[in-house]
Amino acid sequence: MKRREFMLLLSAAIAAAGPLRAQQKAMPVIGALSAFSPPANLGDLLRGPIHQGMGEMGFVEGQNMAWEYRWADFHYDRVPALAADLVSRKVDLIVTTGGAPPALAAKNATSMIPIVFTDVGFGLVASLARPGGNLTGFPDIVIEPTPKRFELLCELVPQAAVIAVLVNPDNEIAEVHIRITQEAARAKNIKLVVLKATTEAEIEAAFARLHADALFVFPNPFFWSRRASLVALAAGHAVPAIYDNRGWVAAGG
Repeated sequence: MKRREFMLLLSAAIAAAGPLRAQQKAMPVIGALSAFSPPANLGDLLRGPIHQGMGEMGFVEGQNMAWEYRWADFHYDRVPALAADLVSRKVDLIVTTGGAPPALAAKNATSMIPIVFTDVGFGLVASLARPGGNLTGFPDIVIEPTPKRFELLCELVPQAAVIAVLVNPDNEIAEVHIRITQEAARAKNIKLVVLKATTEAEIEAAFARLHADALFVFPNPFFWSRRASLVALAAGHAVPAIYDNRGWVAAGG
């Protein structure tokens, strides 16, 4: 789904939700539920693509809508309580970012408030074409390229006999990534070693026992928040590594 299509979807959800509580609020309130940390500069947030797109659709914070932000700071165990808090505040709409955990938490917290999720779709709805219920959004774009990334890593390191994958087991789609990568590894007769980490200490421990010809870092918000240290560890161990987006390259990966 392109950004403009997503914004049309979001705008339609706001327009549909607003009248339901018109007598309770002067303007609709959107609850933003994120697995990420808040930006250091609020201006960076307001210049983000969602805010820009909503501005293009005529929705301006403080004029005809308001935001309630909840940040999990990459601690997935905090997400359900944050979702429940937004529901208790009777927001008109919930937008989730940061993968499956916030979307699942919002889904479990309410069956009435409309929810728009981003970059997920794993087990959340019956189908993306006809999601039903109170959820809609656009699908995960990190699972499908997994076999291709593995193939690319093999081409970049043709002598690789052992490839390690770094995964956060708290991520609901972790097992899917592992299964798909194991299938790709078997097809190339490559041994796959799975390293799991949910904290910075566990990341360092994983690298301490890393004995592989290459490293595949699976997409994960927590890993993204620690990309500088991960890139430094990979460089320190002189292991070729592949990631899921160009931000890792900008960080030196």
